Amino acid sequence: MSVLVVVECADGEVKKSSLEVASYGAQVAAQLGTTATAIAVGEANEANLVKLGEQGITKVLYDAEPRLKDFVNNAYTKLIATAAEQEQAKVIVLANSNIGAAVGSRLSVRLKASLATNVVELPKTDGGQFVVKRGAFSGKAFSDVVLSGDRKIIAVKKNSTEAQHDAGKTAEVASFSAQLSDADFADAPKQVVMQDQAGGVLLPEAERVVSGGRGMKGPENWGLIEDLAKALGAATACSKPVSDVDWRPHHEHVGQTGITVSPNLYIACGISGAIQHLAGVNSSKVIVVINKDPEAPFFKAADYGIVGDVFDVLPKLTAAVKALN
Repeated sequence: MSVLVVVECADGEVKKSSLEVASYGAQVAAQLGTTATAIAVGEANEANLVKLGEQGITKVLYDAEPRLKDFVNNAYTKLIATAAEQEQAKVIVLANSNIGAAVGSRLSVRLKASLATNVVELPKTDGGQFVVKRGAFSGKAFSDVVLSGDRKIIAVKKNSTEAQHDAGKTAEVASFSAQLSDADFADAPKQVVMQDQAGGVLLPEAERVVSGGRGMKGPENWGLIEDLAKALGAATACSKPVSDVDWRPHHEHVGQTGITVSPNLYIACGISGAIQHLAGVNSSKVIVVINKDPEAPFFKAADYGIVGDVFDVLPKLTAAVKALN
């Protein structure tokens, strides 16, 4: 059974989560004794698509239809389904992202495929079954799911796998057309507004995030968060109570009812660590918590903790980062 990997691109770059997915898909293909082909969605650059060979992809399909630059649910679904049918793909791998969540369920219906989301490990294929392990209850539990359909769709949780790099390997980039019509773009948004963060990085894709909570005591103190973020090349974020009182814009709200992030580094400043907030950040590789309350629940989820006043710690931490740079 061949493997098709959905690769998300923005501003010509392949998203970090899609590099992880590409490596995952290539490993699944190796398990099954086949190769991995990718279908690129979004605004892609051919030079960066060629580099997907480093993750084990052998061929990349790319539809140059200009309206595919921005996410359109119906169009993306048809694009991926058409690629899956052309390549006779029995396994489709995508990121457990906003796009993946929206497209995955539609693909499952369209292709009559089994779907597993939030997958955290490579599948087990011994014994004639195809079993994947997925996270449940905001990462507090795991379940093994048997995908019994002829086609299988796997949505991989961010940061659950490492992006492999086999330097020098390249992928073939092939022109592809899904024969999309105006009707496929009927649900396209009339206007797309992208909320950029530090260095033009979208918060869901940021590799480093500095986040503040009510412990910052007011919007007038947010310069401390922004200074550290600038020194680290990080995006800024906040907890729900902060956005609720308009200290920060709602597009910076991280948590169960806000944006889910999966950075390599998440620094929480003056955030107690309510379960709703943890649900949005628990995919982070490293969590650093700064709080003057040693009993703050967030410390239980932290890799590193600093018990101290954010107004004392943040200037020193920023100065240390600048000195290291």
